[in-house]
Amino acid sequence: AIYSEADRLSPHVKYADEAVCIGPPASSESYLVGEKIIQICKDLGVDGIHPGYGFLSENAAFARSVAEAGIILIGPSPEAMEVMGDKLAAKAAVKNFEVPMIPGTDEAITNILAAKKLANEIGYPILIKASAGGGGKGMRVVESPKSFEEQMQLAVSEATSAFGDGSVFIERYVGSPRHIEIQVLADMHGNIVHLFERECSVQRRHQKVVEEAPSSVLNPEIREAMGNCAINVAKACDYVGAGTVEFLLDDNKEFYFLEMNTRLQVEHPVTEMITGIDLVKEQIKIARGERLSFLQKDLEIKGHSIEVRVYAEDPKNNFLPDIGALKIYKIPSGIGVRVDDGFEEGMEVPIYYDPMLSKLITYGKDREEAIERMIRAIDDYQIAGVETTLSFAKYVMQHPAFTSGDFDTHFVKNHFDPTKLDETNELEAELAAMLATNLLVNKGKASLATQSNTSRSKWRDNRSS
Repeated sequence: AIYSEADRLSPHVKYADEAVCIGPPASSESYLVGEKIIQICKDLGVDGIHPGYGFLSENAAFARSVAEAGIILIGPSPEAMEVMGDKLAAKAAVKNFEVPMIPGTDEAITNILAAKKLANEIGYPILIKASAGGGGKGMRVVESPKSFEEQMQLAVSEATSAFGDGSVFIERYVGSPRHIEIQVLADMHGNIVHLFERECSVQRRHQKVVEEAPSSVLNPEIREAMGNCAINVAKACDYVGAGTVEFLLDDNKEFYFLEMNTRLQVEHPVTEMITGIDLVKEQIKIARGERLSFLQKDLEIKGHSIEVRVYAEDPKNNFLPDIGALKIYKIPSGIGVRVDDGFEEGMEVPIYYDPMLSKLITYGKDREEAIERMIRAIDDYQIAGVETTLSFAKYVMQHPAFTSGDFDTHFVKNHFDPTKLDETNELEAELAAMLATNLLVNKGKASLATQSNTSRSKWRDNRSS
């Protein structure tokens, strides 16, 4: 394992047979220094690198350097990363594979007036997107022609600042979409399968916060069509390994290709729970050159799984990140409960990285049971020292829009009310106080009853005799 100075006490360091400090806490001086990582691998005789799902996991230049060093990257080729890492290149690659696309430009915009004319033809609202973008950066919704040029300039500026590439394109804005993604696995022998879908529509600031598998809105026909399209996207870039193809699903159940993530996803556990397939294990086997040990017909959905991302953020204060020591950190357990985390009690939550503490996953025979287990697991999760999104996650689980399955990517904007969290906490505190009082009263009555019964207990008389 490698670790930065900030992660010296992390569980992954303790679990490893050998661990090497890669540098100071800042990722630019540690986890993002590819040359140093490769040199450590050479010094230790490492034959493979698993890049996880952050930092250099989708960096084509790093992937190429790893290959040149004679080391195996447990992931796709640098060429596949380059094609799918650029949204315009990805659109061009899948164009001839019968993958449905959102109407828009196929190339970077160079003539704003021509782009404005095309926007009029597509129809407003339209979306301006950075070609190299992700996480909502370099993305602008334009409601009318009068604000087109201004929003275009802002999108280009933001894309240049965030990605060093100001290329942008436009497409029709899908107003109330579902965000559905398909997990794929591909080996080096041309075998590709999909492992069904994940529903990732509950988001804040374009970042997923709740995921589940399967989706509550897909029927078998749409599921099969999306799965086949995902396989075609993988074919379009000669993909090898685990990858995720993302789609938007509109009100009419029409779906459109969004992008492909050329790495393991944070939400991969929900797919593992409903298929019984260990995706990380499969990644390693594929990197070894092994064939997939199963066919598409061997895969089926069993039960339902939900994941919530537990962040060190304050949901009552616009999800502001929080830092500090984990004074109390006790994870839930039990049937159908899984926690993937990187923290232990007493550790500090650093300012340098994503504020996600853990992924809390539940599994049930159906969606209702998975939700029930998630609510119970959230209640059993004890964290003190930092604010967390557990209360928000419980709010989602109990909201009628979520439980009914009638929600989209605007769930937070349309349904989340931070003031309700205080009301819920106050109600729970009141109920807890009432319960405690009731227990004390009953305990007192029981004690009196015991004393009364003891004075004339035949058991005691017999024992003394």
